[in-house]
Amino acid sequence: MTAAELIAQAAKRLSDAGVPEPELDAKILFLEAFHMDQVHFLMNRMRPLTEEQRAQQETYEVMIDRRSARVPLQQILGSQEFMGLTFRVTPDVLIPRQDTETLVEQVLQEQKDPDIRLLDLCTGSGCIAISLAVMGGYRDVTAADLSEAALKVAAENADHLLQERWKEGCRFTLRRGDLFEALKPGERFDVLTSNPPYIPTEVVRGLEPEVKDHEPWMALDGTEDGLAFYRRIAHESKAWLNPGACIYLEIGYDQGEAVSRLLEAAGFCNIEVIKDLPGLDRVVRAEIKK
Repeated sequence: MTAAELIAQAAKRLSDAGVPEPELDAKILFLEAFHMDQVHFLMNRMRPLTEEQRAQQETYEVMIDRRSARVPLQQILGSQEFMGLTFRVTPDVLIPRQDTETLVEQVLQEQKDPDIRLLDLCTGSGCIAISLAVMGGYRDVTAADLSEAALKVAAENADHLLQERWKEGCRFTLRRGDLFEALKPGERFDVLTSNPPYIPTEVVRGLEPEVKDHEPWMALDGTEDGLAFYRRIAHESKAWLNPGACIYLEIGYDQGEAVSRLLEAAGFCNIEVIKDLPGLDRVVRAEIKK
C-alpha cells in the first residue's frame, strides 16, 4: 500500500464519520504519524510503505480512530498555532482560534507602553496573555482561570514560550480563582483582556461534537443568554483597573450591542465594537475615564 492509498482510505473513514475536511485531516495526521514533511510526502506518496513504517502506520490508524470519534484534530496533535506561536492544548482548555487573534492584535495596536500592567481573565491555555507578553513586550502580565487543570496547561505554555522574555525581566503570573477572586486586594491593572464563556447553554448543546463533547464545557457555557460573565466583568472590573484603563472582551458575533450596553451602564466610555477578518463582530473595547 502506498501513502496516497492509505490516506485515501483514512479520508473515506473520516468522511463516513461526518468529519469536516476529511482529506485534509487525513493528510495532516499522516504527516504527524510518519514524521514527514510536505516535500518528502510529495516525493514518496506513490511508493509502497516500507516494513519499517509498520509501527508508524499503526500510530496513524489510532489517530484516525480518534478523529473518526470526532476528537478535535488539535487535541490529537497536542498543539495549535496562535499568533505564530505553538500552544499545547489538551481537553482541559479551549482550543485557541484565529478569531481570538483579533483581540490580541487590537491590544498590540493600541497599547505601546511596555510598562503597563495587564490582566487576562479566563486564560485557558494562556494564548492571549502569553502572546501579548511575547509580542507586546509587556513586562507585567497576570493570567487567571478557575480551572486548575487549565492553569497547568498555561504554565507549560509559558515555560515553553516565555524563556526569552523572563530573561528580559518579564513577570508572568498565573492565578487561580473565579474572575476577580483570583486577585489580591489592592491590585490595579491598566489593561484587561478576556475571552470568557459566552455561548448560550442551549446553543452549546447543539454545537458540533468536536466542541460540545471534547472541549471544556465551563469554557463555553455563558449560561442562558450567554452574557453572565460580561455582566460580572462590567460590574466588578472597575475596582481593579486604573483610571484610563482599557478593557478588551471577545464576544459572539451577535453580542456586540448587548455587551456594549452592559459596559456603558457600568460607566465605561469610548466603547467600540471591532470586527474580525470575516467581518463579524468579535471584540468590544472600552475605557475607564481618567
